Amino acid sequence: MSIIKPISDLRNKSNEISELARETNEPIFITKNGEGDMVVMAIKQYRELTAKLTLFEKLAEAQAEELNGIQPKSLSEVMRTVRRKINEKKN
Repeated sequence: MSIIKPISDLRNKSNEISELARETNEPIFITKNGEGDMVVMAIKQYRELTAKLTLFEKLAEAQAEELNGIQPKSLSEVMRTVRRKINEKKN
């Protein structure tokens, strides 16, 4: 269920809004003059959301590469590249 609060609550009851965001782990929709204006969420939820978006971007990139006929690297190829780069930095 959506949590909707007026912007005056954000100004006058910021501690309550903060607590509500952390307890519910849900975004809180803030309205201004009866219209949607912004969203407030707990930092934990924000980090989870951005991690999911990053994952979806990587998956979309991999799908696009597959559709374009680009062959993915094997795990052993990736590990060789990583080890080579680590060794280059050591030297």
